[in-house]
Amino acid sequence: MNKLQLSSLYELTLTRFLLIVREPEAIFWIFIFPILLAVGLGIAFRNRPPDVLPVGATTAQLAQVLAADKGLKVEAMDEAEGTRALATGSIVLLAVGRADGVVYWYDDTNPDARAARLVADRALQIAAGRRDPLQAENQIVHDTGSRYIDFVVPGLLGMNLMGSAMWGLGFAIVEARQKKLLKRMVASPMPRWQYLAAFLLSRLAMLVIEVVVFLVFARLVFGVPFRGPLWELGLLCVLTSLVFSALGLLVASRAKTMEAVSGLMNLVMLPMWILSGVFFSATRFPAVIQPVVQALPLTAAIDAMRGNMLQGMRLDQMMAPVGILVAWFVAPFAVSLRIFRWR
Repeated sequence: MNKLQLSSLYELTLTRFLLIVREPEAIFWIFIFPILLAVGLGIAFRNRPPDVLPVGATTAQLAQVLAADKGLKVEAMDEAEGTRALATGSIVLLAVGRADGVVYWYDDTNPDARAARLVADRALQIAAGRRDPLQAENQIVHDTGSRYIDFVVPGLLGMNLMGSAMWGLGFAIVEARQKKLLKRMVASPMPRWQYLAAFLLSRLAMLVIEVVVFLVFARLVFGVPFRGPLWELGLLCVLTSLVFSALGLLVASRAKTMEAVSGLMNLVMLPMWILSGVFFSATRFPAVIQPVVQALPLTAAIDAMRGNMLQGMRLDQMMAPVGILVAWFVAPFAVSLRIFRWR
């Protein structure tokens, strides 16, 4: 490239960067929103003492025995009261005394109810004289890396990179097309590829600030670990941003209105918000759709970031997700260059 071309590419990139940082909405969604989300989830799923489970007992003797366990909050009630309490969620289990033992009433689809059943049965069996043939002890572990906030931070990072890249690129291009700016650009001596490259370069400049602010916050406030090489994590973030920038470019290649590009963006991103394991493991979905789930770019990005941050994995140990990301960058970018509409 000659000096004129370098100068025009620099000016285009600087312009795009300044347009981003001068938008209050962009600053909120890029920087403040993921931090607020991390704070909310970190507080909601913080390490805390075990829950005390509310249960009912139909006899005073049952209630006395169950109340001896600190994990249960016991209330004596008859069967009719217990039925209403179960139906309204006031208790999660009702222990009904019988001449030959006890009957547990509970909803087995409720995890708290299943836990209450185990705790209550243990208390009653011990009170009846049960002796465990095997000595067992508990060693409680609360290491960083195993907490929910450690799990969710890479998911939030991947989600934020996807949103900021696609919305930032797609909306800006369609807005320029609506205002006839693209038509004027193509009539200038500027090489067309420089206009599109300026979007990618401005995204990379914003990416450094975006990622560093969020990860420093996660480290200082929640102690989220970084067990893998930081430069490899940075490389994964760059690759992820390029992937979703290419997808944003593809979605905006032909869209003529903001409504159209907004609908296309949601169509592309919504399945990944649900399926890619941002807030819970993607392995929860049925095996029949796992090939689709694992092929999604956001799934690959989040898996790679979790592997780096939580397990200390190197890039050569994550060739499958990295390969998926590279494919999702090359194919959409190549297609968008072919079908891009300047007018």
